[in-house]
Amino acid sequence: MAESKYKRVLLKLSGESFCSPGGFGIDGAALESIAERIFQLCRVGPQVAIVVGAGNFIRGATFSQKSGIPRNTADYMGMLATIINACALQETLEKLGQPTRVLSAIEVDALCEPFIRRKALWHLENGRVAILAGGTGNPFFTTDTCAALRASELDADLLIKATKVDGVYSDDPEKNPDAEFFDKLSYEDLINKNLRIMDHSAISLCRENKIPVIVLNIFETGNITDALCGRKVGTLIC
Repeated sequence: MAESKYKRVLLKLSGESFCSPGGFGIDGAALESIAERIFQLCRVGPQVAIVVGAGNFIRGATFSQKSGIPRNTADYMGMLATIINACALQETLEKLGQPTRVLSAIEVDALCEPFIRRKALWHLENGRVAILAGGTGNPFFTTDTCAALRASELDADLLIKATKVDGVYSDDPEKNPDAEFFDKLSYEDLINKNLRIMDHSAISLCRENKIPVIVLNIFETGNITDALCGRKVGTLIC
């Protein structure tokens, strides 16, 4: 088996990857599929940290607008939902034989460890997948920003943003068949072209810390391992 060209990677998983398309909550088959891909990723050799979203349960900003619940509270509700996803992913990975730990920015002692940088690094260096839940622990920050922050804190060599499309397009390829595909972009291109694949604070963190980002379709078999081995997959942002 080919070996990874990266020592430590951070994988950003959207909440939607835990459910069927257009669904809600956690779908067992989707969860097992994601876990199997992560397991294969680990076999290639890098240390793996994961930041999980919670769009399969709740999006703080959207829920706040629709419910009238203050944005602060709605965002904290979303952070709690990421812990649900993280625990489900942990159990599924460990059934496959991959040691895993959940570390959360919000303390939930019965389920997970608090996020402490040195503890996360210790787990990674000892072959465990570190699933990072609870976002940044603060409202008004997306899980993309959390992924960029954690990748910076943990000295990751690569951030992989897992999506349901092949990479970055000029428009939504599901709605616009003429959307242009980009195989490589600079951080500045994302801002200048107004490409909404990541928010500006996440882009800025990656640029300042020189962390390359690969946006790819996680549901395409072999995509993640190909990317780690240096093969051309998805869109490279650097």
